[in-house]
Amino acid sequence: MTASPELDVPRTASPALLRSVFRQHAAGVAVITAAGESPVGFTATSLNSVAAEPPLISFGVGTSSSSWPVVSEAEHIGVHILGEHQQELAATFARSGADRFGPSTDWRSGPEGVPVLGGVLAWLVCRVVARVPAGDHRIVIAQVVAGDPAGGGRPLVYHQGRFTALRD
Repeated sequence: MTASPELDVPRTASPALLRSVFRQHAAGVAVITAAGESPVGFTATSLNSVAAEPPLISFGVGTSSSSWPVVSEAEHIGVHILGEHQQELAATFARSGADRFGPSTDWRSGPEGVPVLGGVLAWLVCRVVARVPAGDHRIVIAQVVAGDPAGGGRPLVYHQGRFTALRD
């Protein structure tokens, strides 16, 4: 087996290179929420399980995001795993200036006052334990305090710059 010719000439590191490489990486889609004067939320594909003991998760958030001022001060955040039927919800929470908690969004105030979205595959409420600077983002690390894994269904996936579903 021989390498493709394009693999022989690596490109110099750049934001464009990183984006083009990660278009090849399929990622689960989550929505992160927090309670502020008004609730905030954003779509994230950077959600990770960090540790089981204690139960920790992490995600990245841009410091230029409209949600960042609230997330930067929040004691608790919500993590919602979206189902393949929730492409529109993912797009709403990804779109700048969208009415994310408007009449078309099913949500309620959950544990610790965190906005909890309805119809998701699973959700967690977590206590923020660290916000780590990482370029123009912060990596938020949070400890799980409550949740519900019982939504059922197949996850929404982000790949090649679009929302899609798993295939068998």
